[in-house]
Amino acid sequence: MDEGAQLTRVAAGPRYEVFHTDCPARDVVDHVTSKWGIWVLISLRSNELRFYELRDSIQGISEKMLAQTLRALVEDGLVWREVEPTTPPQVTYGLTEFGQDLGEPLTDLFDRITQRLPARGEE
Repeated sequence: MDEGAQLTRVAAGPRYEVFHTDCPARDVVDHVTSKWGIWVLISLRSNELRFYELRDSIQGISEKMLAQTLRALVEDGLVWREVEPTTPPQVTYGLTEFGQDLGEPLTDLFDRITQRLPARGEE
């Protein structure tokens, strides 16, 4: 047996070149890690919310930025959007299976950060 690191083959199939600027996976990463994308995914982690509930749960986000962020996350397949034909229309958002998969490690990251920070006032 040769010395050194052992290499294992990855299953055949198309691979994304994530470091290439034209890679579609890079767009998804950019949307998830944007200033507001992570907060939307964390807010939707345990329940579906209407637009105004999302806006109220994420302090500091404008309606314009929330709409843009949601549009990108829906386009990426991370968030679903349901419109009830009422006047005015009621729009509800939730995480798709893909969004839940990505949301879990983000929630873990968020929980680890908040657990390690000193309690407010103890700094």
